[in-house]
Amino acid sequence: MSVSVGILIYAMFWMVILFLVLPWGVRVSDTLTPGQATSAPDNPRIGLKLVLTSILAGLLWGGALLVLKS
Repeated sequence: MSVSVGILIYAMFWMVILFLVLPWGVRVSDTLTPGQATSAPDNPRIGLKLVLTSILAGLLWGGALLVLKS
């Protein structure tokens, strides 16, 4: 596997996992400010979700690398 293919596979894993992780732990706000959507999350914790996505994508990428190399 070349470096560019490895990066592409990691990026694909990362994007899919991000969309799976984004709804985890989302709670909507009880108090709304004018102009705020009723479905807007109170504390989305984006940083934690990005780190978790990167770790999970790395683990899946490593598993895919092992499968492709064998």
